Amino acid sequence: MTRPNIVVIMADQLAPHWTGAYGHPIAKTPHIDALAARGMRFDAAYCNSPLCAPSRFAFMSGQLISRIATYDNASEFRASVPTFAHYLKALGYRTCLSGKMHFVGPDQKHGFQDRVTTDIYPADFSWTPDWEAPDERIDKWYHNMQTVKESGVAVATFQTDYDDEVGFAARRWLIDRGRERAAGEDTPFCMVASFIHPHDPYVAKPEWWDLYDDDEIPMPEFVPALDEQDPFSRRVMDGIEASVVPLSEEEVRRARRAYLANVSYFDSKVGAIVKAIEDIGESDNTIIIVTADHGDMLGERGLWYKMNFFEHSARVPLIMAGAGVSHGVAGNACSLLDLLPTFIDIAGGSAATLGEPVDGRSLMPLARGEADPVDEAIGEYCAEMTPYPVFMIRRGPLKYIHCDADPPQLFDLAQDPLETKNIAKEPAYRGAAAAFAAEVTERWDSEELRRNIIATQKSRRALHAAMEAGAGEHWDYNPPSDASQQYVRNHMDWTVAAEHYRLNPRTPDDRKT
Repeated sequence: MTRPNIVVIMADQLAPHWTGAYGHPIAKTPHIDALAARGMRFDAAYCNSPLCAPSRFAFMSGQLISRIATYDNASEFRASVPTFAHYLKALGYRTCLSGKMHFVGPDQKHGFQDRVTTDIYPADFSWTPDWEAPDERIDKWYHNMQTVKESGVAVATFQTDYDDEVGFAARRWLIDRGRERAAGEDTPFCMVASFIHPHDPYVAKPEWWDLYDDDEIPMPEFVPALDEQDPFSRRVMDGIEASVVPLSEEEVRRARRAYLANVSYFDSKVGAIVKAIEDIGESDNTIIIVTADHGDMLGERGLWYKMNFFEHSARVPLIMAGAGVSHGVAGNACSLLDLLPTFIDIAGGSAATLGEPVDGRSLMPLARGEADPVDEAIGEYCAEMTPYPVFMIRRGPLKYIHCDADPPQLFDLAQDPLETKNIAKEPAYRGAAAAFAAEVTERWDSEELRRNIIATQKSRRALHAAMEAGAGEHWDYNPPSDASQQYVRNHMDWTVAAEHYRLNPRTPDDRKT
């Protein structure tokens, strides 16, 4: 049996609540919706750390960030950690990354055979937080409310420049696989196309902005008063200046409209990649996954961006469609950790394939519409705006959040999807809260983890100072390009080159002939 291709289309900071597939009343996301209509929609999928780099490193490795010491946006992702790209290559797949993965360190490929664009953020230690001064802002790279206040419309931004390049490079790579198919090459492939939208700044191109009207933009549903915020939320609000910089209703609405516009822009990139898969005749032999690294609060609870385990920040879209995937909805809690074992399962690998233990399980039983006894997602946050690690356990309808510096939080999402009431001390939930607290103690040594985090922060700040002074080469990725081998050159027969580059329309029947 032919092993299916795997194509992951990844957004940055996309809360599932803001797509039509997940029920947003006005979101225009026809391509994502179409995949959900013929595939499996996972309704309780979470990131494992609500921040870009650590979330992506957990996704790539199938391991929790405490296991691989990738705590924040300046943590090195060690070259010795196996990723799904390594495993799939060993299993006979051709692998490619187009776009962002926020790799930090000198290894900028982590098993991908091809990497066809640069990244959008720095690859060094410059964004290292300082837990010994957790209340200090680092204005060069911390979020603040100015990002919200400057929301609106622009013909172009660094983000649209980047995503247009990512989409073009991804489609071109897929077309090249079609050319190889036409020449008789049938190696299965895995491509990750990873975009920066709808990540802030909330600035949209006019054609996407104009899809929406101010009057139809929904406002945040639950915003506690400042003195009613839990301690962790208050620290985040202080860190992003939401507690001291007021926003007008018009500013909040404008940011949310721009976010919706950029969700639609990302959806257009999904459509272009799906079309490329169709164009090369691989639709019936490809599993497409749409997901994100984390969500965005967008003013819910008075919070913005991510960096917390509330639903709009920690939930991610997860839609699978294609070869062997049923149509339906999966309610089991799961997470990005589960995608590495899922990919190995798709590729025909087994536990023997693994070089290190992983913390997830294959989602293919759920994707096929089968029962899964596991209904759990685990999260860890070890970055800025907290002096201690923050842990999350989502099991069944209950979500428990623990930080040594704060009172515990427990929410029953079946009864309270907006997380308006912390029930950790409610008599009816006292037993569940005690069991979660005991599990946290068993799973994690918070004090030891904190010491390890602070030690890495100190070493990275020292190394960054040396690098700023000129020690070593920068790690930012430069995609290789050899113009002498592109298009038509003197050493090529023009007619042979033209025949190679011409890709005629193919149908699913063509792969059988």
